[in-house]
Amino acid sequence: MLLADEWKEYELIETGDGEKLERWGNVILRRPDPQIIWPIKDKKMWDKADAHYHRSQSGGGQWEFKKKVPKRWTVAFNDLKFYIEPTGFKHTGLFPEQSVNWKWMINSIQKANRPIKVLNLFAYTGGATVATAYAGAEVCHVDAAKGMVSWAKENLALSGLADRPVRFITDDCMKFVQREIRRGKKYDGIIMDPPSYGRGPGGEIWKIEDSLYGFVEQCMGLLSDKPLFFLINSYTTGFSPTVLSNILKQTIGKRFKGTHSGGEVGIPVSNSGLVLPCGIYGRWENR
Repeated sequence: MLLADEWKEYELIETGDGEKLERWGNVILRRPDPQIIWPIKDKKMWDKADAHYHRSQSGGGQWEFKKKVPKRWTVAFNDLKFYIEPTGFKHTGLFPEQSVNWKWMINSIQKANRPIKVLNLFAYTGGATVATAYAGAEVCHVDAAKGMVSWAKENLALSGLADRPVRFITDDCMKFVQREIRRGKKYDGIIMDPPSYGRGPGGEIWKIEDSLYGFVEQCMGLLSDKPLFFLINSYTTGFSPTVLSNILKQTIGKRFKGTHSGGEVGIPVSNSGLVLPCGIYGRWENR
C-alpha cells in the first residue's frame, strides 16, 4: 500500500464507528466512511470537530456546523495549493490520498526531460491537473461537471500556475476521447479517475464494470509514440487493484515496453497508528 504520509496541512486524526475525524488546515471535520467498521476509542476527541456531516436515510445528507467555518479555505501540499469547501455530498473537493500519485507523476515528467502532454479524464477539481502542470506538462483537463472544471481552474491559479498551458474542457469523457482520436491528437500521459456509475451531459450511461476496459482500449489511440505513463484510479467497492493492473497489461502493455502495477492508497491515522485504505490504482510507466 502507498501511504499519503507527507501532508502538513491535512491530518487524519482518528477513525471509528463509520466515521473519520480530519484536520484540513485549521478546520476539523467529521465525515462518514463505510469502511471504518471498528469502534471509537476516545469519544471526547470527536468533540473537537468544527463541522459534522450527517447522512440522511433518504440519501445525501447535510453538514452540522458546531463552530464558525469559512465557506472555503485553502490547504497546501508542498508547492501545490487547493481550495477546500464542504459540499452537500460530504466531499471537500480534494482527495488527499492522491498525493502519492501526484508525486509519482511529477517525478516522471521532470525526469523525462522533454515536452510532455497529459490528458486528465474524469478530472474533478484538478489535483492531478495542478500537479502535472506544476511539473511542466501541457495538460488537457476534462470533466462533465461545469462546477468542477471551474473549481479546477481556481486551484491552478491558486498554485500560481494560471499561465501554464492547461486546456479545460466540460464534456463527456468518452465522447471527448472519440473526437480527439478523429483530430489526430496525441498524449504522452493519460490519467483517469472513472466513477462507478454516471451519466454524461447527453444522458450517456457509464458503468465501470461494463465500460472501463473498452474505454482504456479506446484511449490507446491517443497515446504518442513514446508514452510516459497511464494511471487509473478507482474507488469502486469490490474492485481489486489487480483488475486495473490486468487491464493495463492487456492494453498498453501489448503495444509498449514498460512496467505495470496495481495497489492500494491509504492514509495513516495519527491517534491510533492504523491505516485507512482510500482506493486503488493501476499504473503503467515507460522505463
